[in-house]
Amino acid sequence: MNINFNKNNDGLIPAIIQDATTKNVLMLGYMNQEAFDKTIETNQVTFFSRTKNRLWTKGEESGHFLNVVSVQNDCDQDTLLIQVNPVGPTCHKGTDTCWGEKNDATFGFLSQLEAVIKSRREAGNSEKSYVASLFEKGINKIAQKVGEEAIEVVIEAKDDNDELFVNESADLLFHYLILLQAKGFTLKDIVKVLEERR
Repeated sequence: MNINFNKNNDGLIPAIIQDATTKNVLMLGYMNQEAFDKTIETNQVTFFSRTKNRLWTKGEESGHFLNVVSVQNDCDQDTLLIQVNPVGPTCHKGTDTCWGEKNDATFGFLSQLEAVIKSRREAGNSEKSYVASLFEKGINKIAQKVGEEAIEVVIEAKDDNDELFVNESADLLFHYLILLQAKGFTLKDIVKVLEERR
C-alpha cells in the first residue's frame, strides 16, 4: 500500500474508523508511518496522538480496542479508511461514537420504513392509515396479507412482466415488515439469525 505521509509537513494523515458490521463511522484519528506500521503489526488501531505527542493504541488504558478488519487508502493516497470490530465504546466519553451516536445497525430506507410503520401503529387512526387498519384487524389479517402478496410474487415471477414482479415484491416486503412488528420483531432480529447461520 502506497501511502503519502509526506503530503503535510507534520507527516500525519487522517484515519477514518468505521465499524465493519454496522458501517457507522466511529471516530477520526491521525497516523504517521510508525502508527500505521504498528496498526498492521498488532491488528489493533494505533494513532499518533497530537496532544500526547506519541503513539497511542486505542484502548491501551480502557481496554476498548479497535480490532482491524480491513484498511483502504483513498484515491489521493493520503487518507485511510479502517474498518474495525470495536471492543466496547469508541469515544473516551463512553459513547459508541465520537459524535455521541449509538453504533446500531441500520438498513437505510428500510429502517425508515420500519419507523413509519411503528408510528402509524402507535397513532392508531385506522380510518386514515392502511397500516393502522391492518394492526387493528389483528395478526390473522396481517399474516393473510403476507400470504396473498407471496402468492402474487410467485405468479409474477413466472411471467415476463418485470415491473409487476418488482411491484408485487415491494408489496410483499412492506407487509412482511408489518408482520414482523405485529410479532414484536424487526429486521435486526432477522439479520441476526442470518448472520448466525453464516
